Amino acid sequence: MKLTTPLAALAAGALLGLLPLAAHAGTYTVVHNFAGGKDGASPVDGLLLAHDGDYIGTTPAGGPANVGTVYKIGSNGIETVLYAFKGQNGDGAQPNGGVIQLGSTYVGTTEWGGAHGNGTVFKLQGRTETVLYSFGTSSEDGGAPVAGLIADRSGNLYGTTSQGGLYGHGNVFELVKPKLANAAWTETILYSFGATSNDGSAPIGRLAFDAEGNLYGTTSYGGAYANGTVFELKRSAKWKETILHSFQGQSGSDGGVPYGGLVADTAGNFYGAATEGGGSGGGTVFELSPGTGGWSFSVLGSVPGWSISGTFREVLLAPNGTIYAATHCDGYGAGSLYQLTKSGSSWTYTLLYNINGSSDGAYSVSNLLLKGNTIYGTTIYGGAHGNGTVYAYTP
Repeated sequence: MKLTTPLAALAAGALLGLLPLAAHAGTYTVVHNFAGGKDGASPVDGLLLAHDGDYIGTTPAGGPANVGTVYKIGSNGIETVLYAFKGQNGDGAQPNGGVIQLGSTYVGTTEWGGAHGNGTVFKLQGRTETVLYSFGTSSEDGGAPVAGLIADRSGNLYGTTSQGGLYGHGNVFELVKPKLANAAWTETILYSFGATSNDGSAPIGRLAFDAEGNLYGTTSYGGAYANGTVFELKRSAKWKETILHSFQGQSGSDGGVPYGGLVADTAGNFYGAATEGGGSGGGTVFELSPGTGGWSFSVLGSVPGWSISGTFREVLLAPNGTIYAATHCDGYGAGSLYQLTKSGSSWTYTLLYNINGSSDGAYSVSNLLLKGNTIYGTTIYGGAHGNGTVYAYTP
């Protein structure tokens, strides 16, 4: 499995981690064990709750060609592969960013494959897959889109590529929906990273909108300390980028190397996570708040761990304001679930569950999904067949 993020190397060394920590009681259930082969394997991203109540996800491995699948888990708990990527003849390969739903269509990215081998944006209508765009059409075009997509009210798509662009450090792109059903989607590069020495590099997380349609996201590297950034793209005739924060990594308390993107609350604040550093070694959860003097950055909590062991994808912001997230290799060394709850002006970290690295699955790098009082996520390895799991946790 070829990923921009060094997941294989991290997994190999993960069991050298911390001793188990006491966790709060809850019910952890494996919903599905990926079998590999024709089934999917090694799900990186989490799940989408579809309009019909099914859960939809992607795996970057598995399927007949072993280059990934789109799968669903029905209300009966049974998993079905909706589409298996071929990795040839212009088809995509290795979807890592999950999917979003536009009407009756699922839309996502593949990190590789396509007409030029540099990844695709695809749609899935029923069991029929169509490539909407193949990256690598020019030397300025991006490549290797690892993150998922977001859409505006008109159905136009926005995302990032972790490589390529004018300076080789990745792009932010827009795909404009055609007015005619069978016409081609049009890509516009909104910004290419690497224009200055302190600019961000290698965006891997999903983008987020504010109320005015401006875009916000993170880069996993680059910035003033080479440990990643949070950036803003102001909507105008020519989109303007501003670095809102540069992470200091192991030398600072703010953490470093944010692989996930940002999520917004109703007040316009953004929340995210860094995978390493911070006061407890395993990364941080942070908040960016707008104000009359600009944006303010604050660390809400530090996650126990070491090196790049923390939260890889976007945090989950519950309606009551609680933040939930998973770690890659905290706890027993195979990942954990935790929450941050606010009391007054402070936040409290609580470990919810340590993933055991075998029957539970191993290494949760996914987004989390909240339905009712139950949290859903995925692990890339472990489970009954060693190919990852879909799990549910109820506090």
